[in-house]
Amino acid sequence: MIHPQAIVEPGARIADDVEIGPWSYVGADVEIGSGTVVGPHVVIKGPTVIGAHNRIFQFASVGEECQDKKYKGEPTRLVIGDHNVIREGVTIHRGTVQDAGLTAIGSHNLLMAYVHVAHDCIVGSHCILANSTALAGHVHLGDHAILGGFTAVHQFCRIGAHVMCGAGTVVLKDIPAYVMANGNTAQPHGINTEGLKRRGFSAESIRALRNAYKIVYRQNLTLEQALKALESLAQAEPAVQLLIDSLVVSTRGIIR
Repeated sequence: MIHPQAIVEPGARIADDVEIGPWSYVGADVEIGSGTVVGPHVVIKGPTVIGAHNRIFQFASVGEECQDKKYKGEPTRLVIGDHNVIREGVTIHRGTVQDAGLTAIGSHNLLMAYVHVAHDCIVGSHCILANSTALAGHVHLGDHAILGGFTAVHQFCRIGAHVMCGAGTVVLKDIPAYVMANGNTAQPHGINTEGLKRRGFSAESIRALRNAYKIVYRQNLTLEQALKALESLAQAEPAVQLLIDSLVVSTRGIIR
């Protein structure tokens, strides 16, 4: 299953059924789980752990040293879950000791061609990052987020679960859960209603989230005032709690 023209360093831990294409390189500190397919011309360095049933296309660079000038060769990590698709030319860098020393990607994600995931990013599960999207260092991306092509996210930003960003969006502040955003710089444009319908959210839940959006964005409240107003709404509709949680952890302020 490993092409004779691939290079797999001694010490790499590769499941028996992993496929590795020609001219690919796998470093000594790499672990690859069952059912994963690595195409030709892929470079995987470590310490990196890649789970099961992932597919990595040609010319991807996975687990390389980061581009942070403070990085001095420390043995930081990259951890990737299961059932991810990593397309051509994607670059994913390991973490830094200035953060938790970890870059992490969940499961069931699609990283389209030429996506960049920088050091210390935490990407959830079931996310789609369209072509040439770039996450700077320390970015957190929640589950089921969709970032349109050429989206650029500033370092330390947090993008909540179920967010959708239009193509070419420039994100300089945090985006709360469920919000649709677009523009340079990103502006909010309501709740991601269609995405929530596709994921099985009830009409009642979506209605409550629309009301929650109005509390945050339409009533000229401070964030502290909005959080207090959202608490009672969350008691009747648990889905609102995820929005509250994404507001509470914000350190850069939210898009307005």
